[in-house]
Amino acid sequence: MSLLRKRQASPAQVIILGFLGLIGAGTLLLMLPFASREPGSAPFLDALFTATSATCVTGLVVQDTATYWTVFGQGVILLLIQIGGMGVVTMAMAIAMVTGQKIGLKERLFMQESIADTQVGGIVARTRFILKVAFAIELAGAAVLAVRFIPRFGPGKGLWLALFHSISAFCNAGFDLMGRAEAKFVSMTDYAPDPLVNITLIVLIVVGGLGFLTWRDLRENRLHWKAYSLQTKLILVTTGVLLAGAFAFYYLYEFRLDQWSGLTEWEKFQGAVFQAVTPRTAGFNTLDLTNISQAGLLVMILLMLVGGSPGSTAGGFKTTTLAVLVLSAKSTVLRRRDAACFGRRLTEDTVRNAGAILVLYLALLLTGSVIISCADGLPILTALFEAGSAVATVGLTLGVTPGLSTVSRLVLIFLMYVGRVGSLTMIYAVTGNEGIGLSRYPQEKVAVG
Repeated sequence: MSLLRKRQASPAQVIILGFLGLIGAGTLLLMLPFASREPGSAPFLDALFTATSATCVTGLVVQDTATYWTVFGQGVILLLIQIGGMGVVTMAMAIAMVTGQKIGLKERLFMQESIADTQVGGIVARTRFILKVAFAIELAGAAVLAVRFIPRFGPGKGLWLALFHSISAFCNAGFDLMGRAEAKFVSMTDYAPDPLVNITLIVLIVVGGLGFLTWRDLRENRLHWKAYSLQTKLILVTTGVLLAGAFAFYYLYEFRLDQWSGLTEWEKFQGAVFQAVTPRTAGFNTLDLTNISQAGLLVMILLMLVGGSPGSTAGGFKTTTLAVLVLSAKSTVLRRRDAACFGRRLTEDTVRNAGAILVLYLALLLTGSVIISCADGLPILTALFEAGSAVATVGLTLGVTPGLSTVSRLVLIFLMYVGRVGSLTMIYAVTGNEGIGLSRYPQEKVAVG
């Protein structure tokens, strides 16, 4: 908590430093000799990559989690996922509340920034609600998954696998413990036909990606649509459209291609649902992604970039950003002065921030993809997929991550980190309040389009 009490640190700086500190601690723990199954300790770059991926709830790995790391190492990874998914500041505040420490205005501002809330008032109560609901959902998911895992793996290992995958799914991390010596990096492909496992993971992923503030709105207003905030309405509508559109594409086009002819109709339906959900920064896969068509991969990259919603465990540039950009484009086409929907007008700052976020994400994606493609000689679509998976903190891969060069791994580490803390948060942390002032330059029009 000492970091949170430094008056000179802004909320953005606390967040990025908190994530850096957690990644550093995780790296050191994973380098302990008893954290990995190999003789000696894990190489620094492998430990750093894994700690970053876990803290940033991404799921990209250079070593198979089940076969390379010991139970201790897996426990460290799970702890990093939990803290990273809920937010470093949120978890720090949880410890403060449990230990009875006083939470002042400065700490409340940090909490507001951490969960992307719009107001400071009542932030402690909302944070307490978020933590209770999150842990309850994770335990419920573990209980359901245990029904499948205990009969197959026994009580001890079955419960551990159930808890690990429930937290990994809810936090949209995508780490799994299903690898075996003869079959590594298999994710959830063994459970592709299993509706119980599929539905449980899908529900955990979607709920985790909706955002903490959306939960509160749904809890307080139940099914009264008109009482929801504009943000909640945009999140629900955009999420629904993306899920339905992605499902339609994969079910009606992708799984009608020859390479999927061996699947039953039920497996195609279930696979389409899962592929529509998992790019929302979850990182699990039930089918071999190397068989997906070029068009299917491009759709998945776009879904990964959008990701989940503000204040959630998911990454990406967020559903609300996409909604604001679409509404802004609509207002321009219709020659309306303001972007609006549901009887509410969007502020100019909101529209401007949405445009900046999109540009920053595209810049990170394209720059990272070009570097990876050049460094490892990969096709540009494959490099785009890996870079998009990293910057959107998804964790899906075409199987090339373990074989990437040091340069490409460092690029992915940077993309995962920036993708988790947020591109604007990173910039605000570096620039502080520079550029904020009363003076303005003379205005001049520039033709666009």
